[in-house]
Amino acid sequence: MPEQYYRDALKLGQKEYRACVARGVSPLLPVMDDFVPEERVNLGVKLGVEQIPLEFVVGTKTRGRTSSFARNFMPLLQETSEFAAKWESLCQSHLNDGIRDSIKVYEYMNRYYVEEGNKRVSVLKFFGAVNINADITRVMPEPGTGAESEMYYEYVDFYRISHVNYLEFSKKGGYRELLKLLGRKPDEVWSEEDRRKFSTAYYFFRSAYEDRGGDKGARAAGDALLAYLQVYGYEELCGQSKAELKKNVAKLWEELELQREAEPIEVKPVPLEPRPGILSKVLTTTAVVKTLKGVKVGFVHDKTPEKSGWTHWHELGRAYVDKVFPDQIETASWFDAMERDPLEVINAAIKDGCDVVFTTSPVLLPAALRAAVDNQDTLIMNCSVNKSHRYVRTYYARIYEAKFIIGAIAGALAETGKIGYVCDYPIFGQIAGINAFALGARMVNPRARVQLEWASVGGRRAAVERVLKQGVKLISSMDNARLYEPGQTLGLSYVDGADQKLLAAPLWNWGVYYEGLIRQILNGTLKTEYLASSKALNYYWGMSAGVVDVSLTDAVPDSVKRLAGYLREGISRWIIDPFIGPLHLQGGGVAGEPDRPLDLEQIMAMDYLVENVDGRIPVYDELNPTGKATVDTVGVEVSKNPEGAKG
Repeated sequence: MPEQYYRDALKLGQKEYRACVARGVSPLLPVMDDFVPEERVNLGVKLGVEQIPLEFVVGTKTRGRTSSFARNFMPLLQETSEFAAKWESLCQSHLNDGIRDSIKVYEYMNRYYVEEGNKRVSVLKFFGAVNINADITRVMPEPGTGAESEMYYEYVDFYRISHVNYLEFSKKGGYRELLKLLGRKPDEVWSEEDRRKFSTAYYFFRSAYEDRGGDKGARAAGDALLAYLQVYGYEELCGQSKAELKKNVAKLWEELELQREAEPIEVKPVPLEPRPGILSKVLTTTAVVKTLKGVKVGFVHDKTPEKSGWTHWHELGRAYVDKVFPDQIETASWFDAMERDPLEVINAAIKDGCDVVFTTSPVLLPAALRAAVDNQDTLIMNCSVNKSHRYVRTYYARIYEAKFIIGAIAGALAETGKIGYVCDYPIFGQIAGINAFALGARMVNPRARVQLEWASVGGRRAAVERVLKQGVKLISSMDNARLYEPGQTLGLSYVDGADQKLLAAPLWNWGVYYEGLIRQILNGTLKTEYLASSKALNYYWGMSAGVVDVSLTDAVPDSVKRLAGYLREGISRWIIDPFIGPLHLQGGGVAGEPDRPLDLEQIMAMDYLVENVDGRIPVYDELNPTGKATVDTVGVEVSKNPEGAKG
C-alpha cells in the first residue's frame, strides 16, 4: 500500500514539475536562504512548538533537499531510491499511528520553510492534512519595505493576541476590521475557547465558500469572511447550521465575488443617458425595480430634520421629487433610525411597499447592506462614498468642487493668509474637501495656510475656538446647518468677535440628485448599469450634473464673485480640475503625476493632507461616539487606528 501511495505522489510531483516549467517558474521548492539575508535570519525569534497550516508550508530553509520535491512538496525521486523507501516508511507510520514528531521550520512573511522534516510535510500534504506540529523560528522582514511587509506586521500584531496563524487578507486593515466585527478590542488577548470557536466558524465558512466555487486559498477565504461578517455578524455565523450557511453564501455570492476584484468600485461621475429602445428590454435581475410606474420611494434618515441640517436638506430633496414626479412615484420618510434598530426601520419601509429605499447617512450602511441582501427585489441605496458593496449602490456629491471655489474665495480675502477649516468626521469624501479648499486658497494666494480642526474632537464650538485662537478670521464650517445659532459658523464666514458675516457656502442640491437617480430608475438605465458591471457602483455626481453649487452673499466683492463664476463654469464643463498633479503633501511626499488630474478613485480614497494644511487627521480614540460610529463605517484607514500617527 505505501508503495502505491508513493507512485501516486510521484505522479503528482511530476505533473506539478511539468506545469511549473510550462508557466516559466521554478519547478522546485523555494529556498529561504536564497532571498532572506543571513543577518535577518540571525535575528529570528523562537516561538516554540505549535500547529501550523500545511498550506503555508511552501519551501525549505536550505538548498539540501530542494531537488527531491516538486513545488507542491510531492516527491520527484524514483521509486527505487532510498528516499522513496523512507517516504513509504513514514507513510506507513502515518497510517498506523499518525505523524506526531514536530518538524523544524523558519517562518518568514507568514510562510514556513522547513529545516527538518521535509518528508513528513510531503506525506501529510499527500493525504490532505490541514495542520502539522512545528518548532518555529520567526524571521521578521525589514519594516517599511512595501505593502506586503506592512500587512505582515499587522498579522504579527493580530497573532500576538490571538495565536491564529491560518488567516490572511489581501488588503491592509483586514485584521483590525475583523476584530471590530468580532466585537473585540485591538489588544484583547484570546482565550483557548475563543480560538476554538473562531477556528470552527472560519473553517465552516471556508468550506461553504469554496464548495460554492470561491477561490481557493487563505486570502480569498479571509476577504470573503469579512464580507460575510459585515452582513450576518459573528454570533449569527457561529449559530448557523451547515444548510443555513450554504443558503446565505449563495444569497450573498455577488458580494463575496466582489472581493476578487482588484478594483472593486466602479465610479459613475455623471448620469447615464438612456439609449434608444432601452425600455423594451425587460430584464430580470436582483436589486432592480419591477415596474416603471407607481414606484414607491422610501427615505430612511438617521436623525430628524429638527435635529439635523443634513436630514433637513434630504427631506427638501424628497419634497422636490414629489413635485417633479406627481403621477409616477409616491414617497415616504422614516426618521431617527439610529435611535432604534436601523435594520428594522429599513425593513419597515420595505414592508410598507417601497420599491426603492434611500438611506441618507453613512452610518446606515451596515443595516442597508443586510436589508439589501435579504430583499433583493428592492433597490437600496446609501449616501456615502468609496464603499465596495455589490448589493447596495452608493451616491454622494463631489462637494470638493464647491470647496475648491470657496477656498479660492477665502484665499483672495485672507489678508494674512490664515484661514480656518472645521470638519466633522475623517471619512472618505471629507478629506478631498479639505485638500480642495486648501489648493483653491493656495492657487490665488501663495501664502495661504489652512488651520484644520475637527468638530468630532471635543465638539464644534471648541474646534472653532481653537481656530480663532490662532488669529484666524475666515473660517469654513457647518456646511449643512439649517438655522443660525449664536457663535455658529456657516459655510465660509468672517468672524471678528461678535461680528460674523456669511460669505459663501457649498450647496448640496439633493432634489436634483434624487430627480436624476429616480429618472434613471424609471427609464431603466440604473438597471442597465448594474447588469453591465460586476463591481460596486458608486454614483459620484458633481457640478456638471447640477447637484453641487456655491452660494455667495453680498459680502463678497464683485471681483471675487467673478473669479468664483469663472471657476464654477470651468469645473462644470470639465475644463478646470481642482486636483492636478503633482500634489505636494504634508511631510514632503507627492501624489499624482505632473500636469495630470487625479482620477475619481484616487480622490475618493484620499487619506492624506496637502502641504499648506496645518493640522492632521485624528485617530480613532480621539473621536466622540458619533465620530467613532461614522468612522467605523466609512472612515479613512488612518483614523481607524487607535495608535496612528499623530504628527
